[in-house]
Amino acid sequence: MNLRHLKNIFKKSLRQKNWGREIDPDEILIDAKNLPQFDQSQFEGRLEKPISKRTVISCGIFFCLILLAFLAKISTLQIAQGKAYALKSEQNSLRQTIIFPERGIIYDRNKLSLASNFYTGTSSEFSRRVYAPMAGLAHVLGYVRYPVKDINGFYHQERYDGVDGVEKIYNRVLAGQNGLKIIELNALGRVESESVIEPSRDGVSLTLAIDSRIENRLYELMKTEATKIGFDGGAAVLMDVNTGEIITAVSFPEYDSNVMSDRTNSRDIRNFVQSKQNPFLNRVTDGLYTPGSIVKPFIALAALKEGVIDPKKEILSTGSIAIPNPFDPGKKSVFKDWRAQGYVDMRAALAVSSDVYFYEIGGGFEDQPGLGIAVIEKYMRLFGFGETVPGNSLLDKAGSIPSPEWKKENFKGDSWRIGDTYHTAIGQYGFQVTPLQMVRATASIGNGGRLLNPTLLRTEEMGAIRKEKILPFSDDQIQVVKEGMRAAVLSGTAKGLNIPQVAIAAKTGTAELGTSKKFVNSWVIGFLPYDQPRFAFAAIMEKGPYENTVGALYVMRQLFEWMAAHTPEYLK
Repeated sequence: MNLRHLKNIFKKSLRQKNWGREIDPDEILIDAKNLPQFDQSQFEGRLEKPISKRTVISCGIFFCLILLAFLAKISTLQIAQGKAYALKSEQNSLRQTIIFPERGIIYDRNKLSLASNFYTGTSSEFSRRVYAPMAGLAHVLGYVRYPVKDINGFYHQERYDGVDGVEKIYNRVLAGQNGLKIIELNALGRVESESVIEPSRDGVSLTLAIDSRIENRLYELMKTEATKIGFDGGAAVLMDVNTGEIITAVSFPEYDSNVMSDRTNSRDIRNFVQSKQNPFLNRVTDGLYTPGSIVKPFIALAALKEGVIDPKKEILSTGSIAIPNPFDPGKKSVFKDWRAQGYVDMRAALAVSSDVYFYEIGGGFEDQPGLGIAVIEKYMRLFGFGETVPGNSLLDKAGSIPSPEWKKENFKGDSWRIGDTYHTAIGQYGFQVTPLQMVRATASIGNGGRLLNPTLLRTEEMGAIRKEKILPFSDDQIQVVKEGMRAAVLSGTAKGLNIPQVAIAAKTGTAELGTSKKFVNSWVIGFLPYDQPRFAFAAIMEKGPYENTVGALYVMRQLFEWMAAHTPEYLK
């Protein structure tokens, strides 16, 4: 075989073995030594291999999928939810904000601040209410609830809400008017600019007729007496007989206005809520009590006006009267006096508080005619008992005056009997009044027959119109009752008020409670100074032990003695 034939065979076999394979440079270069001395660890002198088509296609598909995902999200944001996000964007950049006004300050009659405002700084958008740390003012002032935000930071309660007392009664006046501003925020939530759309208007400050010095002292006296004797509570009012201004109105016990406004001291709030003495009850305006003998001056005026008795006529009290029993004529129904009084005329009957005298002029007995229950109810309503006064929130508790209709409603159709009239004439049975009703009626005796509209505000500064009702009694008739109440202080049941500093006319009352009669309400009403009355008062110590002889009268005596030393201007 020749050389040419061998060469052809070698080329043929070489073509068959390497068909379709790339030729490695080493197969071309017989000497594969690294002549240029490349640093092979740094990939010097190496030839890059081209990227395969499969890899290029896979990467292209991957990036196309990502692009499609972005396009889908953009379409959702811009088209499907575009309006919603546009609105949200606008709200984030421009926000309406309330401008809270300053609530009006509350002063007492001597311009001492009783309720003011304290701004805590940037942590709050409105001021906090601060009440004077003085006992006896809670029910007069009340408290507030602050504006409240929802979970998204928007106010769903946009105003102060007055609760109880002056804060509630005059809430609109004290609150003022909210303002409005727009705040521009940047993307980071920082304020770029502010623009006031509507300025706020601060509330009006009020000057009360209340003298906080007397208020505080009276509360402490009532608290001491209640703790020592065991009364559940008490209330007392001192009112100007010429203007209706309330100088003091104390309800014991009370809550803390600062605690109730702040709402942070849960323990104290829980104690107030759970207390059996009910510190949230304003006993002056909302407490309804059996009056007992303090209604006798008003029964006396009704009897004089109706002419059922001459004020000088004497009635004998041997300690009781007896009438036939309607269920058993052979037996007697006995109605007792609290003691045998002997012969008493109207003045003396008021002084010693004779029950027999008022049984007879109220319901009649033997030859003595009585008013009868219908006439008693008529005159009691004339004095404001059993009635509310439209437009005066201080007098929105009517109370009750017993009557045949009242008895049918409350005792399943039971008929009215003469004994019911007797008990009504001495302020028992279903008779119920508030202390404020009592002081209002008492003031009408002191001022000569004008039934005033009581107010917590200084009338001269607020320009308030004094409302009054002229009662149909003559000066002589009123004078008889005045003299009887003065005699009660000089020698009768109210002689504990016979103090040298001021001449007082008064009437006491002890109202028995429940069928067991183990507890009583101790009452006293009156006016002073006797010759030229300026102020009327009414006080009650609630639910004390029956055997106790110290009550509302002793509290008021201590107050008047204190006033003689510290506020003598009221007793002149």
